[in-house]
Amino acid sequence: MRLTVLAGVGAALLVAHSRRELKLRERLAAASLETLLNAIDANDPTTGAHARRVATYALILARAQGLNVRAQHSVERIALFHDVGKIHAALFDIVHDSASLSTEERQLIATHPRRGAEVLEPLSMFYPDLAEGVLSHHERWDGTGYPRKLKGTEIPLQARIVSIADTFDVITHSRPYKDGESFEQALAAIQEGSGTQFDPMLADLFVAAAVSTEVREAADEASIEHAGSDERRRNTQENAPDITFRWRNTETELPVQDQVPLGAPG
Repeated sequence: MRLTVLAGVGAALLVAHSRRELKLRERLAAASLETLLNAIDANDPTTGAHARRVATYALILARAQGLNVRAQHSVERIALFHDVGKIHAALFDIVHDSASLSTEERQLIATHPRRGAEVLEPLSMFYPDLAEGVLSHHERWDGTGYPRKLKGTEIPLQARIVSIADTFDVITHSRPYKDGESFEQALAAIQEGSGTQFDPMLADLFVAAAVSTEVREAADEASIEHAGSDERRRNTQENAPDITFRWRNTETELPVQDQVPLGAPG
């Protein structure tokens, strides 16, 4: 009887220790993501600001699509890091060049999804959908995207959402080689790409009045934030992400039964 009790106590202690170790590893993985996002900001504030706007718009679309909280977190992570592959010595100057891109430069830029996935692959044990989503965010619904020419629902849902948010932001914000276009022009481009570049259901949802109104409000707020960002950087020593890593927020942390076990798809 006593041996049975001791065995039970030992098993309980082992489980508790395993859970603590798992929680520590999860927090270290999340801290790695946060450090990486801060590194993007430090090396390329333009890409960092773009990623945050894309994450904002992608979350609006994800909520409108009815995704659960865990799936929304996945969308946010992929959006935040979808362009991490551009922070590469071979691509950095091309991304920030004020001239139109040559065919060779466009081919080099097209390597950034795979480069980004390679950067994030070491964290796949904790975020198994992250590298795959980043790799897939330039795939097209009709199968003509890159790098793998995935078609339709072969493309991860999170990547399909991020693709629309990314395109909207690219159209509405100026780049070194082009001027930004209007909100209405961006919505028209999303609608025009429905069924070819974009998942038609998601594209229709994005341009719907309720969602597009929320996107417009978020875009206007982002413009105000951008106007004051330089002043904030001068007045603060903290380089914290504008978008909170909500999956690390203990106040909104998922219950244990809803958390993704190691190695399981999120």
